[in-house]
Amino acid sequence: MQYHSTRGAAPSLGFRDVTLTGLASDGGLYVPTAWPSFSAADIASLRGLSYVETAVRVMLPFVTPDLSEDELRQLCTQAYGRFAHAAVTPLVQIDQQHWLLELFHGPTLAFKDVALQLLGLLFEKFLAGTNQHLTIVGATSGDTGSAAIDAVAGRIGVDIFMLHPRGRVSDVQRRQMTTVLAPNVHNIAIEGSFDDAQALVKAMFNDADFSGRFQLSAVNSINWARLMAQVVYYFYAAVRLGAPDRAVAFSVPTGNFGDVFAGYVAARMGLPIAKLVVATNVNDILHRALSAGDYSAGTVTPTAAPSMDIQVSSNFERLLFDLAGGSVADQMRGFESTRAMQLTNMQREGAAKLFTSDAIDADGMNEAMRWACAEAGQVIDPHTAIGLAAAQRAGLAADVPVVTLATAHPAKFRDAVERATGVRPQVPGRIGDLFERQERYDTLPATFDAITGYIAERAHARP
Repeated sequence: MQYHSTRGAAPSLGFRDVTLTGLASDGGLYVPTAWPSFSAADIASLRGLSYVETAVRVMLPFVTPDLSEDELRQLCTQAYGRFAHAAVTPLVQIDQQHWLLELFHGPTLAFKDVALQLLGLLFEKFLAGTNQHLTIVGATSGDTGSAAIDAVAGRIGVDIFMLHPRGRVSDVQRRQMTTVLAPNVHNIAIEGSFDDAQALVKAMFNDADFSGRFQLSAVNSINWARLMAQVVYYFYAAVRLGAPDRAVAFSVPTGNFGDVFAGYVAARMGLPIAKLVVATNVNDILHRALSAGDYSAGTVTPTAAPSMDIQVSSNFERLLFDLAGGSVADQMRGFESTRAMQLTNMQREGAAKLFTSDAIDADGMNEAMRWACAEAGQVIDPHTAIGLAAAQRAGLAADVPVVTLATAHPAKFRDAVERATGVRPQVPGRIGDLFERQERYDTLPATFDAITGYIAERAHARP
């Protein structure tokens, strides 16, 4: 399997190099040169398999020849052995049509663990026996940071620098990052938004002088390996609800488009997906893009669902590339200079075949949390509530099972859940002492010079 850039000017790479690189040298994102194809028989053969075995079957075409089947199985066994539920991503039925796919049983209580526990092991595997030293730079709107830090804390050959918007993540999210005191972990609170943090990360990758001094890598969903790992749970859930003999719909709360793009990949591989519901909050750039073709960034509005408080969805570029059938370099450069872009007719028509979208405001989010608690006995977090509200409003046929991705444990957003439901979620015992732990982070202005200067003082330069 080879990977090429959405912008067409970077060299094609194999899986190992794509994993260690993250962002392509031309500013684009890596995607496979061809999608693996699963027949109905291939999908049916996944029935009854454990999550680990499902993961091996789904991901093997993407990692060959850089990993053997046995090596991939060993990595998956180690990654998912840390999850608190034997099913790893269990399904919970909430009414006759709707289900929750619980993705929060990993060590940091968010769906990011599903991919990042594996990614941390991949970094270690691919660096073993070399003199390479990775400098991971990432931006987080809440959950990526803690999951990535947990995955690489203390690992040899890796330093991680994680940027988060000061005051715009929950107390649990912040503490899960800032109480990890491993010497290779560096937390930076920037005076700005997540979009500012994400733009700084991209600028570092695109700056020839800075990226030349350090071997930069990414843990955000710009890293292909992260998306690949998320494809697995679409297969795992759909097979348990009747695939390939019937199609399943998924509602995905998303800001950066990575989680829902993994569903698109599953569909491209042959999984019968009836519809992908893109659920956004009032920061609705994805809803506007999919419903009206208007991909124009506005001002970020802080909400009780901070992981969705985004106005530039980096993974959307991968979809635009696949729908366009070629490089989107000019289209993306135009967006980066003007922060506005219209989808082409081909892109809009292609997206409409699989996607629908909705923007859920605070009232809709709170009502979904109350409904889930009162009618289904499920306490859900604000992001999941947005996904559930969009799923219930999507108007899908009654015979289509609809799976809402439950992306975070409600204890990560205790105040918001309690305001909506009157129930204060309990922090699971495995992180129960979180509020007694010491914090360590630095606050910096959201400027390129400030951030790169900080990293340069602490990172390992290329040999």
